Amino acid sequence: MSHGRYCSVPGCTGNAVGTFHCLPKEPNIQRAWLMFLYNKIPVSFNMKLSVCSNHFTPDCFENLGQFQEGFSARLLLKRGAVPTMLTSLPQTSNVTSQRTKDACCQTDPPRLASRGTQLSATTLRPHLRSKGIQTTELCQSVGVGTDAPSDYVPLSSTPLKVSRPAKRPRLELEEEEEEEEEVWEDVSNVDTDPQDSTQSVTTETESSLLFSEPPVSSYGDAKYIVFEQCLLSLFKTCPVCARVCDVCPRRRGSFLAIDQLCPHCQFFRQWKSQPVIGSIPAGTLQLSAAIYFCGASFPKMKKMFEAMRLRTHTHDAFRRHARTFLEPAVIHSWTEWQSKKLLMLSKAKNVILGGDMRADSPGYSAKYGSYTMMDVQANEIVDIQLVQSNEVGGSSCMEKEGLMRSLDLLLGSGVKLDCVITDHHRQIKKFLRDRKITHYYHVWHVAKGLSKKLERIGKDKDCALVRKWHKSIINHLYWCATSSVSGAEKVAKWKSVLNHIQDVHSHSDPAFPKCVHQPKASKDRSKWFQPGSSALNRLDKVLTNKRFLTDVAKLSHHSQTSTVESFHGVIQRFAPKNAVFPFIGMLCRLYLAAMHFNENVERPQRKTAMGKRMNRLVLPKAKRVKQVKTEPTICYVLDLMRLVFEEIIHDPLPYVDAVQRVPVPQDMCSARQAFPGGGCC
Repeated sequence: MSHGRYCSVPGCTGNAVGTFHCLPKEPNIQRAWLMFLYNKIPVSFNMKLSVCSNHFTPDCFENLGQFQEGFSARLLLKRGAVPTMLTSLPQTSNVTSQRTKDACCQTDPPRLASRGTQLSATTLRPHLRSKGIQTTELCQSVGVGTDAPSDYVPLSSTPLKVSRPAKRPRLELEEEEEEEEEVWEDVSNVDTDPQDSTQSVTTETESSLLFSEPPVSSYGDAKYIVFEQCLLSLFKTCPVCARVCDVCPRRRGSFLAIDQLCPHCQFFRQWKSQPVIGSIPAGTLQLSAAIYFCGASFPKMKKMFEAMRLRTHTHDAFRRHARTFLEPAVIHSWTEWQSKKLLMLSKAKNVILGGDMRADSPGYSAKYGSYTMMDVQANEIVDIQLVQSNEVGGSSCMEKEGLMRSLDLLLGSGVKLDCVITDHHRQIKKFLRDRKITHYYHVWHVAKGLSKKLERIGKDKDCALVRKWHKSIINHLYWCATSSVSGAEKVAKWKSVLNHIQDVHSHSDPAFPKCVHQPKASKDRSKWFQPGSSALNRLDKVLTNKRFLTDVAKLSHHSQTSTVESFHGVIQRFAPKNAVFPFIGMLCRLYLAAMHFNENVERPQRKTAMGKRMNRLVLPKAKRVKQVKTEPTICYVLDLMRLVFEEIIHDPLPYVDAVQRVPVPQDMCSARQAFPGGGCC
C-alpha cells in the first residue's frame, strides 16, 4: 500500500496509507472497509477509496517503530488491516505526528499533554453514551443473528445479559414452585476438550436469554445434529474486522444461545438454535411432543441421549410440557373425533359392538382396567373407559363398570344397538340380560376353555384318542358359530359331533339331520370312538354340559372381537405393563393407541413391483402364511403437532380446563388408614 492520495473520510486531510483496490481479495476485509467508510454495504462505489493512518490502531502497522525512529519514510500496513478509529481530527498520539526523533535528547515532551485543562488523562478519553439514550451502533451486523440490544453492556469474563421483557404467566404456579428449576449451562470455554464432560453450570431463576418474540410456526423445519466445536467455530472471528471475538454460549435443555462480541469494533450478535414462542423453545417442546405422541419412554430416550452426549431437557420439563400442552391436545383430539363417530353411529340403524377389558397387570392386583368398545363392522375403536380398582371395590369388578360407562355414553348419544359381543364373563352376562341387550360370545374365549378341558382328558391312557380329535373338535365349534344364525341350529350342529366321531353321520335333531360333508368309507376302526367306551363317556359329559350348551347357543355368528385383542397389543406399546402412569397419563396413552389403531387398521396389503400381493411365512407356533401389510402411518401425530404449535401454545387455558373436568379418582394410597400407634397398613 502506498501514499500519494488524500484520505476519503469526510473532514480528514491526512495522506493515505491504504487504498481499497490494493486490498487482498478477501470478502471479510473488503466488507469491513466499506462498513467503516459508508456504515453500510453500498451497491456501487469508487475503487480508489483511500484511508490515512489516523484511522488505524498502532498494531495495524508493520514498521511503526522504524517510522517513529526516523528509519523509514512511509508506513506499511499489515495484511488484512482494517480501519476502526472514526475520529478524523489529528491527535497527539497520532503515529504520523512525529516523523523524526532525536535519539540523544532525553527531554522529549510527554505524548499526552493537556494544554487547556488540568483534567487527568483518563478524563480526556472518549466517554460512553448513557445506556438510556444509546440507540445507534458503531457498525451494522453483516452476519446472521440479531443486533446488540440498546442496553447491552459488554462483559468479557461473565455471561452477556440483556433486558428481559415480561414473561407470559405460568399456568401451574404452585406445582412449578415445588419442581426443580432448570439450569442454564455456561459452555463458554471453547478451548476445552470436546470429550470432557466437566462444564460450569449456573442456576438462574429467570430465563434471561428467552426473549419474547412473535410466534414462529417453524416446527415443521428439518433438524440436524451439530457438534459443539463445529458450531462454536463459526463465531470465533468477527465478520466486520476479522479479529477474534468473545463468545459466550449458554444452554437450557436442548436450546442453545450464543452471544458474540468483538472487543475491537464492538460488533455484537446473538444466535439461537431454536425459535422461541413466548418463553418456550420450540425444539424442546417438539421433542417432548414427539416422545409422548409416539408412545416412547422419556427415561429410555434420556439414556440414548446421554450415550450420544446429545443435550436435552429434564424429566420435570417433560412432565410440565405434558400437563400444559400435550395431554390437553390428546384429550381434545380424541373427544372431537369421538363426537363425530358417535354422530355417525346414531344415524345408523343397527350397530354391532364388541367389547373387552385389559388390565395393567395380571391377576387380582391390577390398578387400572381399560374397557374397549369397538365397532366390529368398521373395525374402529369407538370408546375407551379407564377404571381404577379403588373406584369399584376391587379389580374383579372393573370390567362390568367399564362396560356400564361405555354403554351409557353410547345409548346417551342415540346409538341403536343390535347386539354386543364380549367374552362369557358372568357379571357381564347378568348385566346385559337385565338391560335386555342382545349378547353374543366371542368364539375364541369359549374355545379356549373347552381346549383346556380336552387337554386334561387326553392325558389319561384310555383317552388317548381325545388327543387326536382335539383340533378337529375345536374347529367344529368355530364352524357351528359361523355357519348358523339361530341358537337352536348352533346347538344341533354342536351335538352332532358326538355321532360324527363314532362314524355316524345321520342325526335325530331336525335342525341338523345329517352331516354336510361328502360320505367317506373308512376301514380303519381304530380312529373312531367306540360306543360305551370310557373316552366317549367322559367326552360326552364335557360337550353336552348344560352350561356349555347355553354358551354355544350364544356364540357370535357376526364378526368376532379378535380385532380388540389386536388393539390390546397396540396398547402395550403406548402403555407397557411394567411402567406406572398417573390416571390422566394412562388415559391419554390409551387415546393415542386408539388413534394409531384406527388410522392403520385397514392398511392395504403390500405388493411387489410386478403387482403381486406379498405374503410371509410365520413359524412361532404353527406354520402359516400371513399377509404383509404396508408400513403404518402417523398422520395423527402430525395433527397433534399442528394443534399444539398453532393453537394450544398461544392460549392453553381452555384446553387445560377440559382436562381438569375429567374425573380423576383418588390415589390408591389415600384409602389406607393409619394405625393408632402410627404408620399405615
